[in-house]
Amino acid sequence: MSQDNGRSGLTRRQLIQGMGAASTLPLLGGVAPFAIGNQSAGRVVVIGGGFGGATAAKYLKRANPAIDVTMVEPAEVFYTCPFSNLFLGGLRELNAIAHGYDELRGRYGVKVIHAMAEDVDPDGHRVSLSNSDTLDYDRLVLSPGIDIRWDALEGYDEAAAEKAPHSWKAGPQTELLKRQLEGMDDGGTFVMVAPENPFRCPPGPYERASMVAHYFTQHKPNAKVLILDAKDNFSKQGLFTAGWEQLYGDRIEWVGLSNDGRVTRVDANNLEVETEFGTRHQADVLNVIPPQKAGWIADRAGVTDDSGWVPVKAETFESQRVNDIHVVGDATVATPMPKSGFCANAQAKVVAAAIAATLEGSTAPDPYWANTCYSLIGPEYGISVAGVYRVQDGVIASVEGAGGLSPTDAPEATRALEAEYAVGWYNAICQDTWGTEA
Repeated sequence: MSQDNGRSGLTRRQLIQGMGAASTLPLLGGVAPFAIGNQSAGRVVVIGGGFGGATAAKYLKRANPAIDVTMVEPAEVFYTCPFSNLFLGGLRELNAIAHGYDELRGRYGVKVIHAMAEDVDPDGHRVSLSNSDTLDYDRLVLSPGIDIRWDALEGYDEAAAEKAPHSWKAGPQTELLKRQLEGMDDGGTFVMVAPENPFRCPPGPYERASMVAHYFTQHKPNAKVLILDAKDNFSKQGLFTAGWEQLYGDRIEWVGLSNDGRVTRVDANNLEVETEFGTRHQADVLNVIPPQKAGWIADRAGVTDDSGWVPVKAETFESQRVNDIHVVGDATVATPMPKSGFCANAQAKVVAAAIAATLEGSTAPDPYWANTCYSLIGPEYGISVAGVYRVQDGVIASVEGAGGLSPTDAPEATRALEAEYAVGWYNAICQDTWGTEA
């Protein structure tokens, strides 16, 4: 994306402003708004009710109301990871990131079942649920999100997460981390363990550090933030570090891989971590973001590879390993697209168009995707990264000149505008996905 310098037909400002408008999200999601036709009906089961799954269910019905769409999601209320860091920072209440499924049921006629999908029979085209029901499908859409690789870090298992939360799935873990921050003594240290790539939401840990630092400036002015990172580089690094220096001085310390930042052992009982060269760090609040993989139902469906993620066909996001199963969102291998909520939403629209076309017996439209990730460093200090993607030579590729970062030398007024755009982006994508806003 151009830095408002006129080097491309679509400027950075135009793209960001467009992404903040709900009416443009279907266009940016991968295909133009669907025409409602009289295609032959088929049965589609969607597993997962987040940005990917709920969008896929909705846009399948928009493509053809005669398609029988059933969405399986155990939670009656979905809490978004986007803006969950703002809850930690005291800028949002938890109910402001909570979304339900009334629009999918009432307006679009999606059958929503609150149960756990426990198994997939790809040969029989059947899904087994925790309530003992089974669902037959012609096409299956998986949007399972991520699961934690328990014990990938020595000492970090499900029990440890109740003392040193990951909070990388929004909801109870987010509330737990917030309570710990509120209960921490002034002068204490919040230690965050950041994983190596790939993982959900690459800018997320660094926005979280920013929001925790903001909370400390308001309530615990002597507290510190220490980030121990398994990488030497991270998304929007220069923008983050400049913002940290401007807003928080030396309150945030980042230690990368080359400076012994990789954590290899966690002692959750004592809130202590050890790095690969034996350095020990004591925390007052410990936030461990561990290695991740595709949600476990993807394993049951047989679509994951040795990496733990799901390789997909670029044009349709159909699994490379199992026919008639499409996978969207964080679970996929879709480089250079990041694992973001916006990408899940965009991928789901492409999948909905492809499935609707297949059930009709026609050709799927050529796909494209857009992504934008906003991060708040402070309440009036926003930054962003954006990209546009198409299929080139059978693989997903970035469109040259159509993506980029916030300018490094932007004035305070621009940072404040990006913070406003972030709120507009969140409201727009939630309206597009669930029909609800914060």
